[in-house]
Amino acid sequence: MKILIVEDEELAADRLNQLILEFEPEAQIFGPLDTVSATIAHLNSNPDYDLIFMDIQLADGKSFSIFEGCEVLIPIIFTTAYDEYALKAFEINSIDYLLKPVNRERLKAAIDKFRKFKAYFNDNNPNSYLYQIIKELRIPKLNVFKSRFLISKGDSMIPITVSEVACFFVEDKEVFLLTHENKRHIIPNSVEELSSKLDPKLFFRVNRQFIISADAIRKVHNYFNFKLKVELKSDPKLDIVVSRSKTAAFKSWMNGEAG
Repeated sequence: MKILIVEDEELAADRLNQLILEFEPEAQIFGPLDTVSATIAHLNSNPDYDLIFMDIQLADGKSFSIFEGCEVLIPIIFTTAYDEYALKAFEINSIDYLLKPVNRERLKAAIDKFRKFKAYFNDNNPNSYLYQIIKELRIPKLNVFKSRFLISKGDSMIPITVSEVACFFVEDKEVFLLTHENKRHIIPNSVEELSSKLDPKLFFRVNRQFIISADAIRKVHNYFNFKLKVELKSDPKLDIVVSRSKTAAFKSWMNGEAG
């Protein structure tokens, strides 16, 4: 079995690779590919996979955009933590999904399900209905991206626009909003939720902990193992490292080529 992994988190990709080989030791596993653009280019040249494991949120946007850039006639199992309409799409289309962190038993069940439907996939386009669902459920970006946050402070509430935000980050299991004036506010959103609600032209998730604003960046330094280190204007002491898998996408984003 020839399998492609599309995933922008190294640890998640490594775990998925290991689990797949537990149940399919003869499988040929390729990837991970971590961006929409890289996946489109790869699939346009290499369309002969048996199965794709695909994350919803990639380094340069949602993986739904892949279907706009190339025709995918390969069964897909999504790995996701939050995207409800993707789950619904694949339930209807009889293609499975895995919630992160990937569970060993669920992965085995998904592969077993794929095998049962393999004859169907060989004779039909497994994603034909998926394309239609994506078109119907797609919401214009202007209605999706958050423009402000309402912060509770004592007995009052303070509105903060996204233009005032330098970054979002996780610390001690709390998610903080940091303004350009170096003021911190705890917010109820998860980093995963923020990733889907912020304009990717303005914000970039550099790793599991940080989502940063382009306007907040003072400098970007080369770091060990081909990583990058970001220095913010509001708080230069914050330790912000761009993961190796996202370095290329981050540079493109900084250069105004992503989003």
